[in-house]
Amino acid sequence: MKKIIIIITLLIFNAKSFSQTNLFAHPEFDEIAKSHKIIAILPFKTTIKLRPKQMKETSSEDLARMEVQEGESIQAAMYSWFLKRKKQGKLKVDVQEPSRTAALLKKNNITPANMVEFTKDKIAKILEVDAIISGTLETDKPMSEGASIAVGLLVGVWGSTNSAVVNISVHNATDGELLWNYNKKVRGSVGSSNSDLINKLMRKTSRRLSYTKMK
Repeated sequence: MKKIIIIITLLIFNAKSFSQTNLFAHPEFDEIAKSHKIIAILPFKTTIKLRPKQMKETSSEDLARMEVQEGESIQAAMYSWFLKRKKQGKLKVDVQEPSRTAALLKKNNITPANMVEFTKDKIAKILEVDAIISGTLETDKPMSEGASIAVGLLVGVWGSTNSAVVNISVHNATDGELLWNYNKKVRGSVGSSNSDLINKLMRKTSRRLSYTKMK
């Protein structure tokens, strides 16, 4: 009986830990956002934590390529999420197309590897936007189609679930100040995608994001 109670307790604790949410909103975000016309989304900085056996069968070059691909997939998923709200009349700003963001970053020699060397306000000025959305993703299973296929070919089939820690931030272009931050641990399942992940994350938090409006 004691063993059963311990197992149930551990399961409850684990479920709570993966539903943990940390949300920060600048007290003047609503006021600051009134002057914003266009925002950009950067590729997310992604870390894929492979198992020891998978690490042995994956080169550092392949892993780095998959992480970049995963970060771009999250960027595309967020762009699609905002675009859908824009079409519904639920978004107060325009969102720069990822292709233009990528072109401007490349023109200024900013890559996923050296992006941390640039301040958020510097990047925002290069992109000619009023604010930028950036973030990090730590996962033990890539969810973008390309990366998943690559890993499947390299190291075989994944397990039935995957876990991820996502951190999303909004920075003001004028001074680089943090306006909004959202951090959450989530679990996925076989067939889950980055679009599913973003939809899950943004469903409840969008009401606290000053760029969205509820109807």
